[in-house]
Amino acid sequence: MKLSHQKLKMMYLAKILMEKTDEEHTITVPEMIAELSKLGISAERKSIYDDLEYLQLFGLDICSNKTRTTNYYIASRDFELPELKLLVDSVQTSKFITRKKSMELISKIEKLTSHENAKKLQRQVFITNRVKTVNEQIYYNVDKIHEAIAANKQITFKYFNLNVNKKKVYRKDGGLYTESPVALTWDDENYYLITYKEKYDSYIHYRVDKMEMIELTENDRVLSDKPFDLSSYSKTMFQMFSGEETDVSIEFDNELVGVVFDRFGTDIPIVKKDEKHFICHVKVAVSPHFLSWIMSFGKQAKIISHDYVVEEMYQLARDITEIYEKC
Repeated sequence: MKLSHQKLKMMYLAKILMEKTDEEHTITVPEMIAELSKLGISAERKSIYDDLEYLQLFGLDICSNKTRTTNYYIASRDFELPELKLLVDSVQTSKFITRKKSMELISKIEKLTSHENAKKLQRQVFITNRVKTVNEQIYYNVDKIHEAIAANKQITFKYFNLNVNKKKVYRKDGGLYTESPVALTWDDENYYLITYKEKYDSYIHYRVDKMEMIELTENDRVLSDKPFDLSSYSKTMFQMFSGEETDVSIEFDNELVGVVFDRFGTDIPIVKKDEKHFICHVKVAVSPHFLSWIMSFGKQAKIISHDYVVEEMYQLARDITEIYEKC
C-alpha cells in the first residue's frame, strides 16, 4: 500500500529536529514548515504546534526559547556530545578495528547527534597514521565467538602471524585449532579470545584479529569446574603474555603508588616499608613483559620475592647488558 508523505509528517518533523537542532542551533515553526515542504509535505502553524506537543508526550525532549521569535531545539539525547567524543576516540584508537570499519562506525556515531555537533566529531578524527589491524573479518569473528559462547559450543579456526614480508604465516601449517571459548576481553588496544584447555587445566588467549575461518562445532564446550574471573585473570597478565602465575612481592618508591593502583586496583595489599617506600603483594603471570614493566621504573621498583622471580629478573638484565656490551 502506497503511503502519502503527509501521513509521515510527524515522523519527518522529529527527524528534522533531531538532525538540525541542539542547544546552540534552533529552528522556528516557519523554518519547520519550509523543511517539510522540501519533502513534499504541507503543514500549517497549528498542526506543527500540535505535532510538537505529541512528540513531547512521546518522550522527545523539545525545548524552546523566545527572542523575537520562538525557537525550538532538542535539549537532550541518549548520548551527549562528550560521550560521543569518547566513543569516537575509542574507535579511532582501537588497533583491532580496521581503518575502513573505523570510518564506518564513526559515521554511524555522528548520526546520534545533530549535523552541527557531528562536524565537531569530524574535527577530532585522525585515522590515517594510526596502527590498525588488516583483518576485515574482525566484526564477524566477534559475532561468531559470542554465538558460540551463548550456544555453549566449541569453535574451530585458523590462526596466523605476519612475517617480515608482511605476509600471513599460519600456525600449525594452516591446520585448525579447536577451542572452548570462555570470554572476550579488550587489552592493550587489542581484542582477545580466552579459551579453556582441559589438558593443562589452564586458560589460553588468542588475538581475535589474527583468527580466520571461525566455525561452531557440534561439540559442547569443556570448561573448568572453577568459576572464571575475567577481572582477576586480566590483572595477572601483562600485555596478555602468559607465564607461571605466582605471588610476587615488589618494593616501590612511594611516588609510584598511583601507577600500582592503576595496574592492579586499589584493593591490593600494600605495606609501608619506610618513609620513602612501600611493598605490594600481587599474583602475576611471570613473563618477560612483566619483568620489563618492573624494569621500566629503574631504581624505583625492585622484586623482593620469590627468589626464582628475582633470578629471572637478574638474568634478563644480564642478557640486555650483554647485547649492548658487544656493540
